[in-house]
Amino acid sequence: MTTATPTVNTAADVETIIIGAGVVGLATAAGLAREGHNIVVLEQEKSIGQGISARNSEVIHAGIYYPRNSLKAKLCVSGRKLLYQYCEERNIPCQRIGKLIVATDPNEIEILQGLRQKALDNGVVDIEVVKPEDAMAMQPGLHCVAALHSPSTGIIDSHSLMLSLQAEIESYQGDVVCNTRAASIDHKDKLFCVMLSDGTTVTAKNVVNSTGLNSVPLAESIRSINNQNLPIAKYAKGNYFKLAVRAPFSKLIYPAPVPGGLGIHLTIDLAGQKRFGPDVEWLSNTCPDEIDYQVNPQRGNDFYEAIRRYWPDLPDDSLVPDYAGVRPKIEWNNTADIDFEIHTQHHHGILGLVNLFGIESPGLTASLAIAEHICNTIQ
Repeated sequence: MTTATPTVNTAADVETIIIGAGVVGLATAAGLAREGHNIVVLEQEKSIGQGISARNSEVIHAGIYYPRNSLKAKLCVSGRKLLYQYCEERNIPCQRIGKLIVATDPNEIEILQGLRQKALDNGVVDIEVVKPEDAMAMQPGLHCVAALHSPSTGIIDSHSLMLSLQAEIESYQGDVVCNTRAASIDHKDKLFCVMLSDGTTVTAKNVVNSTGLNSVPLAESIRSINNQNLPIAKYAKGNYFKLAVRAPFSKLIYPAPVPGGLGIHLTIDLAGQKRFGPDVEWLSNTCPDEIDYQVNPQRGNDFYEAIRRYWPDLPDDSLVPDYAGVRPKIEWNNTADIDFEIHTQHHHGILGLVNLFGIESPGLTASLAIAEHICNTIQ
């Protein structure tokens, strides 16, 4: 791609500020930098990717679970293709190991049929119906009464991806500034003034709020925005347990999905470590900075029951508390919103402002497509 000459508004300190150096913020910053934007990324943590992006399953999703024509569906499917291509071009570790979605009870077969239709509606044309006996032969130790196979599902080293995006940003003379928290945003005379937690300010022509769990509170700080146009933030903690014994599986194993998540599934990282999760633990805490990320060992009791539905031979005392992540759920008028929300001038009337709400799974898979979407809205 030919790099355009930056067109910086001389009244601003920088043309475009991205707040949040998770995978979506970094992908967006890299995309805008390619187009010639003078970029600064602000990150409150001491290094990139320490929030949501450091606490997920590192799965490249195919695009199976999401309603037709939703942003999640469209951006997951296009993002998957972009992500595999980006990984190949930049030697980022990833593997297409495939995934089995299994029904363990006849009542769940209809759920799998619905997932297959969603996948086809979303353009996931390689989804396969697998006979239960074939699925169990494919993955010895598995129990199921029906199964779907997704060969394009994979796993990725998300930190290597984020380091590559950071290097790309810096190759275009962009800056990624850590240990720097954006406390509030003001908008006046076509410029944004970002107030930092140390009391200093930086001005910009454009601002992208990609702060994950903090995205709604930060948007609420913008005095010129109508809070009635903002969603309510809800937080769902997902706990993971790692497996301390060998498992007979070489593919990801997912049960039928549950409300709020995809069920307690088996994931495998690139080092071969197998872990289970996440579960869904709704938090009453409304302050992201006060979230407790410790995994309660007692939650493992429910894990054993859920896992043994598809792996009956899971040994006792084989699950060890690992880590937890928190998903930024949102709702409107007490109704859960299950889609991504990418708010631009069309939503809030402020030119140059993009607020990202509810960017949970499949945010990693969709990151490069979300970046393209945002690049098309910022001039």
